[in-house]
Amino acid sequence: GTLSLVGKTGIVAALVLLMGSAVRVIGPGEVGVVDLFGKVYERELHSGVNLVNPLVNVHVFSIKTREMQETMNVPSKEGLQVDLDVSILYKMKPDAASEIFRTIGEDYANIIILPSFRSAARSVSVLYDASALYTESREVLAKNLFDRLKEILDERGIILERVLLRSIRLPETVTQAIEDKLKAEQEAQKMTFVLERERLEAERRKVEAGGIK
Repeated sequence: GTLSLVGKTGIVAALVLLMGSAVRVIGPGEVGVVDLFGKVYERELHSGVNLVNPLVNVHVFSIKTREMQETMNVPSKEGLQVDLDVSILYKMKPDAASEIFRTIGEDYANIIILPSFRSAARSVSVLYDASALYTESREVLAKNLFDRLKEILDERGIILERVLLRSIRLPETVTQAIEDKLKAEQEAQKMTFVLERERLEAERRKVEAGGIK
């Protein structure tokens, strides 16, 4: 009787453990990729309680928005080296997790996103002169970078949400030359305004003198 009781208890315990290992909980903003002896299931596990084969491995991926920051040295149209501080906001498509795990792996951000990010930045920066990047073309650059990178990442199951261009740094000599040019243009505009004002004042006095006469 005692052995029988011990045996029954062991069976019950084994069943409890088996049932427990068949239940996988996926948190909010996550998906689970199921792997059974190297075979990756196409269907992902979504947030909540999931019943699975007790023998499988479940790899959890975040589908929340994530940020990648990068400072990179890129060429301008005339071949000058420009430092860009750029951030991108991205997230994984929930139904792409299994394919990403099967073809790329868990380190997909460094394997796919970062090289694509750098390549897109270089291919876009060469379209602009350094002076344009320093003055008026930042928003245009950010938009073109977004369009280029979005197309690349979309094919790999990654959603690009936004590109944030934090700063652009040119070689100091180039920056100084641009600032000197802008200052000279401002001084020229100021001088033109002063001369025009003096001309109008002279004409007013001439008309006034003619009236008095």
